[in-house]
Amino acid sequence: MTAPDTTSQRAGVFVQAMGGREGYSAFVPRPLPPDPPLDISSNLQGLLDRANQALGRLDGVTLLLPDPDQFLYTYIRKEAVLSSQIEGTQSSLSDLLLFENEAAPGVPLSDAAETFNYIDAMDHGLSRISSGELPLSLRLIREVHRHLLDGTRGADKAPGEFRTSQNWIGGTRPGNARYVPPPPHEIMPTMGELERFLYDEDTPILIKAALAHAQFETIHPFLDGNGRVGRLLITLLLCSQGVLSRPLLYLSLYLKRHRDTYYDRLQRVRTEGAWENWLEFFLEGVIDVAESATATTKRIVHMIERDRQRLHDVGRGSATALRIHDHVIRYVVMRIPQTAKTLGLSEPAIATGVRRLADEGILREVTGRQRGRLFVYDEYLSILSEGTTDPAG
Repeated sequence: MTAPDTTSQRAGVFVQAMGGREGYSAFVPRPLPPDPPLDISSNLQGLLDRANQALGRLDGVTLLLPDPDQFLYTYIRKEAVLSSQIEGTQSSLSDLLLFENEAAPGVPLSDAAETFNYIDAMDHGLSRISSGELPLSLRLIREVHRHLLDGTRGADKAPGEFRTSQNWIGGTRPGNARYVPPPPHEIMPTMGELERFLYDEDTPILIKAALAHAQFETIHPFLDGNGRVGRLLITLLLCSQGVLSRPLLYLSLYLKRHRDTYYDRLQRVRTEGAWENWLEFFLEGVIDVAESATATTKRIVHMIERDRQRLHDVGRGSATALRIHDHVIRYVVMRIPQTAKTLGLSEPAIATGVRRLADEGILREVTGRQRGRLFVYDEYLSILSEGTTDPAG
C-alpha cells in the first residue's frame, strides 16, 4: 500500500515498514487532543449541546422504570448482540437468551459464546470502575479484552495482551490492506498517550469519548476484538465520568446501520486530519441512539404497566402471576422449574401462573415440546430485538 499524499499530518504520520520482501505504510497517531486544536463551530457546538441534553433525558427516563436493573439485564444483551454482529457473528438477541438457557437450536455456539463474552467483559469493566478497584486504564482495558476472548475463536490471539506483531484491516496482507495500524513497537507509546488523555479534564466528555474511540480504533492494539473493546470504551468512559448513572448508551446499532460512513470518517481522520467531520458523525450518533433508547424505555414502561394491570384483573392467582411477571421482566425467557426455585414456589403454582400469562398473550412457549418448555415475554423481546434481527445490517 502506498502512503497517501497527505495534506495534513494533524492526526499522525504514515511510516514505511517491511513485511517479508514487501514494503508497506503503517499509521502512527499523534497524541490527543488534536493539534491544531478542534474547531468547535456553531454546528458542532449545537450538536454537542443536543447530545448532552439527549443523554440527560436518557439518564432520567430510567427513573420511570419499576426496576432499572431488570431493564439493564436485557438491554445490555441487545448491545452485546449488535456489537458482535458488526464483527460478523450471526446470533440474534433471542439466540443469546436461548443460549443462556441452554436452548439455542440451530445457532452456532461459537457465535452465541462470543456475544455472551461481550456481556461478561462489560460487566467486569463496569464492576471494577464502580467499586473503585481500578480506574479506566490500560490495565482495565487489557482485563476487559481477556474476558472478551476467553474460550472463543479469539482465544489464541493473546487475550489481555497488546499485540507484538503487525495487524491490518482489509486485504490479505499489509501491502494491500485498506489500513495498517502502528507497528508493534509503537503500541505501548501510543496507548500510554491515550491513557493520559482519558484523564484530560479540559475536553468535554462526549468530545473525549469520540476522540478516544477513534484513537483506539486507529491504534488497534490487540490481534482480535479491537472493534468490540473500542465500542465498550465509550460506555466505560461515560460511566466512569458520571455522565450516565447506568450503562444505557450504546452506539453499535447506529454504527451497524452507517457502517460505511463510520469507516470512512475514521479513515479521513488518519489521511486528512478530519477530526471535526468525525465528531459530527459521532455526536449525531449519540443523539440518535439516546433519543431512540429514551423512546424505547417509555414504550417498555407503558407495556409493563399495561400488563401488570391485566394481571391484577385476573383475580384469584394474580399474586403469583405478578411475581412471574416480575421475573420475566428481568430475564425475558423462563423455564418453570428454574422459576419455581428462584421464586420459592411450587412448580404447579408456577405452571398455573404461566398459563394465566400465556392466556393474556404475555408469555409464549417457543419449543413446542411438552418437556423442557421455554417461555418468552413476547412483546418485550420484540421491542428489544428491533435492529438485531438482520445480522448483515
